[in-house]
Amino acid sequence: MKNLTNTLHLLTCTILLALTSASHAQTASVGMRQIQSGNMPITLTYPTAAVAQPFTQGPFTLQVASNAQPLPAATGQRFLIVLSHGTAGSALPDHGLAATLVRTGFVVAQPEHRGDNWQDFSRAGPESWKTRPQDVSDAIKAVAQDPVFAPLVDTRRVGVHGMSAGGVTGLVLAGAQWRMLDLSQHCAQHLNEDIGFCLNGLAGQTWPQLMRKAQFTMARFLTEDNAPADLKTKHGGQHAEASQDPRPDPRVAAVSLNVPVGAIFTPDSLARINIPVGLSTAGNDGVLVPRFHSGHVLKHCKTCTPLSHQPQAGHFDFLSPWPSTVAQTVAAAQMRGGLPNPAFTDKDRQKSFDQIALFFKQKL
Repeated sequence: MKNLTNTLHLLTCTILLALTSASHAQTASVGMRQIQSGNMPITLTYPTAAVAQPFTQGPFTLQVASNAQPLPAATGQRFLIVLSHGTAGSALPDHGLAATLVRTGFVVAQPEHRGDNWQDFSRAGPESWKTRPQDVSDAIKAVAQDPVFAPLVDTRRVGVHGMSAGGVTGLVLAGAQWRMLDLSQHCAQHLNEDIGFCLNGLAGQTWPQLMRKAQFTMARFLTEDNAPADLKTKHGGQHAEASQDPRPDPRVAAVSLNVPVGAIFTPDSLARINIPVGLSTAGNDGVLVPRFHSGHVLKHCKTCTPLSHQPQAGHFDFLSPWPSTVAQTVAAAQMRGGLPNPAFTDKDRQKSFDQIALFFKQKL
């Protein structure tokens, strides 16, 4: 009986989401403008009554109403979703998801992570993982202080979505912690199986690959007792002894993850997460093998649930728009995987986006 009740509830929510999305599609289009937090650009997308026009930046073309006036919510304030892009990313490849969230009624903020974006990825990897969560908190603050959006947006309960390296952002903001020791031990044991992650950024670089492989070989002998202190340092959520709530930013109320980096997180910290976390996974992901990353998160996190699984999707197939020239360039830089899969359709992608929108509709 309980299962039937849950099924009926999910069906009702799905129908309501479809009706809401259809209503917004008839009365509102997607507005887009940029604000700043210090030196960090933040792209805002939001419902507007203005007519969308083609907007081209480099190889990307979007249908948006640039700098248009935002549309107030019918009642109350709109919820905010912050999107954390992947390594060397930007707001543009995630626009398909952002637009879906906007048509569902959300305002979306997309910070361009400091030191790990399309213009500057000098700190990509662990150094960026340490600072990305603060970028999200700064983005929330910027929206809360913006003279146009502050009256329209509720920043007391915020959703966060993270893709790939953005999954680190999302998990940390949910309260999880990661260590370089967990990364090293994972790659010492699963280097060849998860080479897309363990040798990320080293495609075509023979000597750097050999050096990193040697480091991981040495890591086979590391334990909690003999590992250097810096490898055992925990990064991310609040320590268990510091608070019952492990979130570093209590405004984050729900998190969605798409093909996240997950193997670096400690099992005990994943188990302490107490807010809803939904995962969208790709069965054909050669960059971050699902059983080591999404699977690790789902195994240990009690409040984490699958949102959708696309068996034919690769790591970058959820990005939209994703011009073929960019896709080919990015794929060529990967150790394994990365090419678009023609069997994964626009309809499949939109289905995944709709599940993410439904998740935030239910949890915020």
